[in-house]
Amino acid sequence: MPTMNNVKEAFEGESVAVRKYLAFAEIAQREGFIHAAKLFRALAESKTIHANIHLKQTGIVLSTEKNIQYAHNLEGSISEKRYQEMIDEAIKDGNKQAAQGFEYKKNIERGYAALSEKALNNLKSDESIDYYVCRHCGNIAEITVPETCPICKSMRHLFVKSC
Repeated sequence: MPTMNNVKEAFEGESVAVRKYLAFAEIAQREGFIHAAKLFRALAESKTIHANIHLKQTGIVLSTEKNIQYAHNLEGSISEKRYQEMIDEAIKDGNKQAAQGFEYKKNIERGYAALSEKALNNLKSDESIDYYVCRHCGNIAEITVPETCPICKSMRHLFVKSC
């Protein structure tokens, strides 16, 4: 099925471009190039639209319940298997910084799995929950912001409320 392989490849390419353009926008903003930062954010927004079109074409996007179950299974698998392999390889290569980064991500992904399981169990609840993301490591806290991030120990001011 070459067409579906192309759709998946296009989705992955657009998704990578989004992240790169947003990183480029941060640098441009920091360097005072406001126009360039705006351009990179516009490119990222456009690429997001393209990625979403391709993602829908794959048939992966389903009902909310199935999407949460997918996220739970994916995050659990990544946290328990793949990141541990990456940690082991980084240690073997003597790259302590990469090993620590993978350890952070392993623990964060474990948290994602727990959050998605909780969301699945409470799917029919009317309760509205706020989520806060640590800008240093990406950890997600729910309801309230901790004094320090349990993963990277960053202070609470580095958490931003997710929309």
